[in-house]
Amino acid sequence: MSVDHRPSPIASAEPDAGAGQPSAGAPRRAPAAAPLADDSRLAIEIRGLVERGEMDAARERFGDLVALHQRRASRIAYQYLRDVSEADEAVQDAFVKVFSHIGSYREAWPFEVWFTRILINGCLDRRKARSRRDRWVVGGEVSIADEARVSTAASESMDPERRLLARERRARLSAAIDRLDGRQRTVFMLCHYGDCTPREVSAMTGLNESTVRVHLFRAARKLRGLLGGKP
Repeated sequence: MSVDHRPSPIASAEPDAGAGQPSAGAPRRAPAAAPLADDSRLAIEIRGLVERGEMDAARERFGDLVALHQRRASRIAYQYLRDVSEADEAVQDAFVKVFSHIGSYREAWPFEVWFTRILINGCLDRRKARSRRDRWVVGGEVSIADEARVSTAASESMDPERRLLARERRARLSAAIDRLDGRQRTVFMLCHYGDCTPREVSAMTGLNESTVRVHLFRAARKLRGLLGGKP
């Protein structure tokens, strides 16, 4: 799979013409750069180590970067693939691609956005391959083993009846999410399982931020209808 390292355009609000404009002849101030997130700074450090050939140090620091994103990445990959083993493989593949292409990372693009786009592309490729390979298998089923592995510590403390009800609710929600339109499903999963803001989803998908918000609203409304609430 080819890795797209180019940032997608992020929608931003344009100021009203003439509003807040400096008077003629006044010096223009350059806009202040947004502070880099910890993971972006770490990615830049790793990039520098790789460029200097300090691979052992780069790999050691990359372990810290993996630790920052492992849990979130696993949650996103599982929602796309609904198979714990395949999700784990997708996450590991994404980290390998990131390290292999760290030299192309540019801090103008938040590392979280860059990494998540690579992860999602990998998950989509796996879904296509699985669809071609297993056309006769109905997708979207969640095994008991998978549910056990993705359960949180809180759910493990529940009694058997409550665990069963929680598993049934997750299965119903997963089935409903699968019935969303492609873009609505992607936007919903990134916002609710990937903890992404609409602006970050905009950067990952290339959609305008306002379009992301519309898809998110429609996805939530459709899910309410599918799950028995008011649409």
